[in-house]
Amino acid sequence: MAEIQGVEALTRSHDYLREVATAVPEGAWAAPTPCSAWTARQVLNHARIDQRAFGLVLTGGRPDSDPFQPADALAGDPVAELDKVLASVADGYAQLPAEADQVPTPLGPLPLAFAAAAAAMDAAVHAWDIAVATGQNRPLPDDLAEGIRPAADRLVNHLRDAYQVFAPAEPLREGYGSAEALLAFLGRDPRWTPPAA
Repeated sequence: MAEIQGVEALTRSHDYLREVATAVPEGAWAAPTPCSAWTARQVLNHARIDQRAFGLVLTGGRPDSDPFQPADALAGDPVAELDKVLASVADGYAQLPAEADQVPTPLGPLPLAFAAAAAAMDAAVHAWDIAVATGQNRPLPDDLAEGIRPAADRLVNHLRDAYQVFAPAEPLREGYGSAEALLAFLGRDPRWTPPAA
């Protein structure tokens, strides 16, 4: 299996998020998600603002909405609104020199590979949240999870302890692949299913 890292992981994560958002069935945006306080629509708004932050910080900007109380900017065409943000972030990262030692991120400066993987982690994991919430058979790919994992190992425990932005890690279970292990580390039940209606 080819190793996916850095900007390639970010591109793949953006593709995954876009694919999942495009496939949300009509009427499913209100579905509950593994992020227990949020619907699929709120998760997408949060993911959009987080990605916007990763793009804006490259030029000294910041989003005008709190990602943890996300404003709903997805009226009309959620995928079109998301596409604008993802294209901007991808363009910003594509212009960075490959040898960049310090890249500004909302989490502080990081080497390029970790900065891109941190943005990728956010996009991919929230894509998975939306996919399982809306009944899509679109699992997080193992190779993408492997590309994200080094950034998760470097950042998540600090973020969990300092800002409580991740639930406690779930226990690892026999038979978990790379994606399930990553999801568990990020406080998700990899076998989560929507609650019965």
